[in-house]
Amino acid sequence: MARQVLALEARLRDCRNVRTIGVRPNFSDYSPQEMQWIREAEVIYYPTAFYADLFDAVGKATFPSYHTYKCVQDKIKQTALLQLAGLPHPPTRVFYGRRQQSKIPQYFSYPCIAKEPRGSAMGRGVFYIGNRDDLDIYLQERHVAYIQQYIPMDRDIRVVVIGGEVVHAYWRIAVDGEFRTNVARGGHIGLEPVPEAALALAKKAAQVCRWNDVGIDICRDGDGYTILEANMKYGREGFRAAGIDYFKMMEQMIDDGQI
Repeated sequence: MARQVLALEARLRDCRNVRTIGVRPNFSDYSPQEMQWIREAEVIYYPTAFYADLFDAVGKATFPSYHTYKCVQDKIKQTALLQLAGLPHPPTRVFYGRRQQSKIPQYFSYPCIAKEPRGSAMGRGVFYIGNRDDLDIYLQERHVAYIQQYIPMDRDIRVVVIGGEVVHAYWRIAVDGEFRTNVARGGHIGLEPVPEAALALAKKAAQVCRWNDVGIDICRDGDGYTILEANMKYGREGFRAAGIDYFKMMEQMIDDGQI
């Protein structure tokens, strides 16, 4: 008999073995039957960051893991974790308040990259800082500045790691005049083979950081590879381009007990 699992968010709504009940703003909004399903489930799939925090507090497992939620959606924690683990990552610093922000030019030359420190995805909240005016615009009304060294490139690699295994990897190639490679920003997908060193780096990062559903963005840096960032809300365009049925893949991984 196939496993059936319980999910809150709708990411797996098209999987035959997933019962999706939605995300309620108050736990008391769930029906008595839904509450019973939640309490009895061994694992809750895609619970949102809010509920992942609560379920972790009472010892209930989630997929993605609580570690995935608490770091991958927070670039500040993500950077600190990559640095702590000794994984390659572009020089990156966080600056709090105007006094610290005034020292940004002491650490970074132009151009550099600025990002929204929390919650951004699909290329939103990523800014090319080419001069002081660009920096001043970015800093307006921002108490927290997240600045990263700029690495010139026209493409990067997206490696998707689920349940500890690389399930797909592809190139993201920027359009002319765009520094972001995101498909949502006009980038296109390349299915040429991805170097084994990049795949190994992504898998190692996911294992060390305890991320079990993540899209890791990697680029060439000198003679090696470096991790730009990790994303939970990765798109499925790369799967479609390769002819991979994402939902059937996830169904099989659930049936096999991989996730």
